[in-house]
Amino acid sequence: MQYVSTRGGVEPVDFAGAVMMGLGTDGGLLLPSTVPQVSAGALRAWSQLSFQDLAVEIMAPFVTDAIPRSDLVDLIDRSYTTFSHREVTPLVQVGEQRILELFHGPTAAFKDVALQFLGNVFEYLLEQSGGRLNILGATSGDTGSAAIAGVRGKDRIQIFILHPAGRVSPIQERQMTTVLDANVHNIAICGTFDDGQQIVKTLFNDLGFKRQYELGAVNSINWARILAQIAYYFYAWGRISRGDPACRISFSVPTGNFGDIFAGYMAKRMGLPVDRLLIATNRNDILTRFVTTGIYASGEVHPTLSPAMDIQIASNFERYLYFLVGQEPAVVRRLLGEMDLRGRMQVTAEQSVAVADDFDSASVTDLEILEQIRETHDHDGYILDPHTAVGVRAASGRSDFVCLATAHPAKFSDAVREAIGIEAPPPPCLRGLLEKKTRCATLDASEDAVRGYICDTLAATGY
Repeated sequence: MQYVSTRGGVEPVDFAGAVMMGLGTDGGLLLPSTVPQVSAGALRAWSQLSFQDLAVEIMAPFVTDAIPRSDLVDLIDRSYTTFSHREVTPLVQVGEQRILELFHGPTAAFKDVALQFLGNVFEYLLEQSGGRLNILGATSGDTGSAAIAGVRGKDRIQIFILHPAGRVSPIQERQMTTVLDANVHNIAICGTFDDGQQIVKTLFNDLGFKRQYELGAVNSINWARILAQIAYYFYAWGRISRGDPACRISFSVPTGNFGDIFAGYMAKRMGLPVDRLLIATNRNDILTRFVTTGIYASGEVHPTLSPAMDIQIASNFERYLYFLVGQEPAVVRRLLGEMDLRGRMQVTAEQSVAVADDFDSASVTDLEILEQIRETHDHDGYILDPHTAVGVRAASGRSDFVCLATAHPAKFSDAVREAIGIEAPPPPCLRGLLEKKTRCATLDASEDAVRGYICDTLAATGY
């Protein structure tokens, strides 16, 4: 399997090259040159598999010779032994609603599904090559802690994570800043997530700096993140369908950076019998507006009760755009150029129709989030986190939807307490965080400040 860039400026690379490159050297995102197709017979057989065995079958065609199958099996098995539920991503019935719980990993967020795997893949590839890696990423909340958990203490890896100061929950902040391993470096920037994401992209696009400091990516710009997340769409379908290829189901996905919903889109392109994919957004509704109007236009980032979705520029949207315009990199470059110049882009009327065929979308207010948490708890005794509440609310009145539960409710105790008057009991991985020692640098939201911090920090380690 070869990987190409959405912007057409990268020579095809294999899976290992795509993982280590992260962001394409032309500024684009990497995608497989072809999408493997899953037969009805494979769907029937896969519906009986454990999550781990299913993940092997899904990933193997994308990985091919870069990682031998026996090593891939070992990597996947090690990645999911850290999860507290034997099914890894269990599907539960909550009243009339199906919830796919993705928060049983070591940081109680869906990002663990991908980042436990990615951390082990990085370690594996670096052992093979004898190289080193300096990971740079920005987080709106959960990616940072999951990435840190995936690589903390690993040889050959240093990790630098940017988060917007005061714009993540206290638990999310402590999950990052209480990790004191020598290879972990937290940076609170005085700005928004979009500011942090832009700094990361700018530094990656400085190819001399990227090569000199061997930068790697853990944000969902890294293809391996998307690949790992495809697995739980197939897993949920198998639990419901019992292997019947005629059974079609829909998914409601709380969406900020477009990575999770794009994994569902890829599953559908592979042949998973998906009916509808519902993009559930909060007040920061750039994606809902795009689905409705065909215009992708950025605006002000509004703080909400679902902070991991407080994003205006969804980096994975570029991958979908590539498919939408017929896999034409020149068109992608033109549209992104319009976005850079004017803060907006518009697709054709025909393409807008295709978007409506691919996705539904709905925006949910903070008031509706609180109402949904309260209603679900009062009626079913189940506590939703505010992001999952966005997905459940967006799917209300629609039949046969699976709602992705992206985080444990204990990570967002303020919102939960406001909704139902009590906090969700924390899982073991979240207990005692607020009393632990922390380490974090606070910097201006500028490229120069972050660049200087990385250089100084690595110099102090003898890099």
